[in-house]
Amino acid sequence: MSFFKKFKEKMLGSNEEIEETVSITNKFKEGLAKTRNQFTSKVNDLVAKYRKVDEDFFEELEEILLQADVGFETVSELMDSLRFEVQRKNIKDTAGIQSVISEKLVDIYEAGDENSTELQLEEEGLSVILFVGVNGVGKTTTIGKLAHRLKSEGKKVILAAGDTFRAGAIEQLQVWGDRVGVEVIKQAEGSDPAAVMYDAIRAAKTRNADVLICDTAGRLQNKVNLMNELEKIHRVISREVPSAPHEVLLALDATTGQNALVQAQTFKEATNVTGIVLTKLDGTAKGGIVLAIRSKLHIPVKFVGLGEQMDDLQPFDSEKYVYGLFAEGLELESENETNEENADK
Repeated sequence: MSFFKKFKEKMLGSNEEIEETVSITNKFKEGLAKTRNQFTSKVNDLVAKYRKVDEDFFEELEEILLQADVGFETVSELMDSLRFEVQRKNIKDTAGIQSVISEKLVDIYEAGDENSTELQLEEEGLSVILFVGVNGVGKTTTIGKLAHRLKSEGKKVILAAGDTFRAGAIEQLQVWGDRVGVEVIKQAEGSDPAAVMYDAIRAAKTRNADVLICDTAGRLQNKVNLMNELEKIHRVISREVPSAPHEVLLALDATTGQNALVQAQTFKEATNVTGIVLTKLDGTAKGGIVLAIRSKLHIPVKFVGLGEQMDDLQPFDSEKYVYGLFAEGLELESENETNEENADK
């Protein structure tokens, strides 16, 4: 059975569940349109050019994947896996090859690490989410969207304006707090971020909040300062809430491609990053960076930004992501497969 048919089967459920799943799937499809228009069109041209699966086909496919920022290590692993699958199944022509590629990409993403893509929050009591990331990646916007998401799930959310270094950062977070309808704990610009966190935790406890989302400064010019500041913040948080922070989410801008990997490596060295939030995925033609990040850093992508609307921050789903990359090609393959099955009957 093709990847697309298996994917469709998993979408079965009640009418409400199906409607919600289709809506989210369409968000991935729309959000990955730029990548798909570049990527799938080239794969389609490749399939049309090479009717037979041979080494020349693999070499050109490898180049297409690298151009989509999938990353060298992931591409190498995929090529080895595809060659083995082609040999094992004795696949001679390129018909249906997109489905095989899709399955292998999902396998590669989900292999190895057991890290969950779900937020690890306390069932009772206060959960603390620490956000890190350089300026300009959409960190504050993402915090606002996540606050909206958690609030819509019935959670009481408070924000901590811990980026006291960047001019306007506190005001920007306050704008999002007002928009979402959640309280923002803040001090004056230039204040000690750890002191802001202390006040925020005390306020969150007093107000019986479920989730405290903490913003932090994103300067990378001096990694030692960054490390010291994050370590101090971490100490204050864990002293007040021993199991916290429950998540350390790193915001990365998908449009920066491989540069996002450099940022991620720096923050991984500075603090225990538990998950990636990949912003502006809808704004890049190199959406393969999701796979590169997972393969290189072994940190799960927990959320992706698929648009400008409040609900366009979506939990990452590897199958919906891969479907978003290949949508039209997979649907066409499935249609051809159905026609062949009907012809055999």
